Parts: sequence; structure tokens; C-alpha cells
Amino acid sequence: MSEENNTPEVLPGTIGWNEVVTTDKAATIAFYTELFGWTTEEMPMPDGNSYVIFNNNGKPAAGCVQAPAEAAAQPCWMQYINSEDIDASVAKAISLGASVMVPRTDLPMGSFAVIADPVGAVFSFWQNNPNEDC
Repeated sequence: MSEENNTPEVLPGTIGWNEVVTTDKAATIAFYTELFGWTTEEMPMPDGNSYVIFNNNGKPAAGCVQAPAEAAAQPCWMQYINSEDIDASVAKAISLGASVMVPRTDLPMGSFAVIADPVGAVFSFWQNNPNEDC
């Protein structure tokens, strides 16, 4: 973390963000706000849904997203590992036996791709959009 502003540094290969993927967003929000005393803020998404940011003492701590019904996803915590070149990172992961669960998806603040490693553990690559203040 940067000592000046307590924001995480964006170093390739480090976990830059965590979010809970849930099938019941309201219950998940209630649980974590009660458990940790987190506050929340809603961020509208391009698809019309909202993304919830959990704040800890006014600083972003994690996110919360409703799993799409068609994904049949199990609730889980997702880690986003920083990448300088998401396409190269995905290609290297594939060459090492990983599979792509969600291909590169571009958002205003950056891009992500969801990967399963060769034994099935799931994580995401994340690359910030250099034109956005992330």
C-alpha cells in the first residue's frame, strides 16, 4: 500500500482486489456489514445492474456482485491478480494448462478475464485502464 493514501499499489502478480460473488446480494451485504462494520456504496454498471463496494473506515475494502442466473455460479470470493498485459497473461495461463471461464471483458475502469488453473482453482486477471483513476 502507498503510505500517502492507503491505496493498493498495482503490481503485476499481486492480488489487487477481492469481491464476493453471491446468489443473494441483499443477504451477503447484510452479513458482511454486520460482521465487519463495513459500509456500502452502489456503483451503476453498464448492464444496468449495480456493483457494491464495501468500505472499511471510508476506504474501499472489497466488492460484491450478484452472480448472473445463467452462470449457475456458486457463491465464492474472487481474487483479481494484477496484470500489465491481460491478453499475454491469459495466453500464458492457457499454455500452462489453464482454461478460460470468462473471456476478456472490458469495463470503463479496466479489463478482466476469469481463469481456472489446471486443477480447477478459479481466479481473475485484472488490468487497469490507464485512462481512468482506479
